Amino acid sequence: MIIMIAAVAENNALGKNNELVWHLPNDFKRFKSLTTNHHIIMGRKTFESFPKPLPNRVHVVITRQPDYKSEGCIVVDSIEKAIAVCPENEDSYIIGGGEIYNLGLPHADILEITKVHHTFDADAFFPKINENEWQLVETEENFKDEKHLYDYTYETYIRK
Repeated sequence: MIIMIAAVAENNALGKNNELVWHLPNDFKRFKSLTTNHHIIMGRKTFESFPKPLPNRVHVVITRQPDYKSEGCIVVDSIEKAIAVCPENEDSYIIGGGEIYNLGLPHADILEITKVHHTFDADAFFPKINENEWQLVETEENFKDEKHLYDYTYETYIRK
C-alpha cells in the first residue's frame, strides 16, 4: 500500500519556509509509530529539513538534481521511480512536501491526515481531498492541552 501521511491545517497549509508552523508532540509520536521500519518517500527539501535521517526507515528522496547524493538514501527523479523502489508487499509512506503530495496523490491507497483545527500563513499546501475519490473511515479527536496549542483530529481515508 502507498500511504500519504501529513499534518494539514484547516486551510490545507503544511508549512512555511520548509518548516512546520505548529508543534504537536503526539502527532510526531504517531508519525514515528506508523512510519518506523518502512520506506518513506519525500522531496529533497523535506529530507534536508531533518537534522539527520529518521532512524529505522529507508529514505527515498525525489529530486531534479541529477548529481544529488546523500549517504543511506535512495535518490530518484520521479514519484513513479520512488514507488518502484519500495517493496510491493509492504506499506510505504509519502511524507511530503507539498509538491510531492500533489504528485503522489494519484498513487496513494490511504491517507493518514492529522487535521490541525486552525488556519496558518503558509507557502506549502496539501492537495484538496476529493470526496468523490476518498472515503473517511476513521477519526480520532484530540484537544489542545499544555503541550498542544491546537485541537487536532486524526483522519484515515481510503480510496473509493
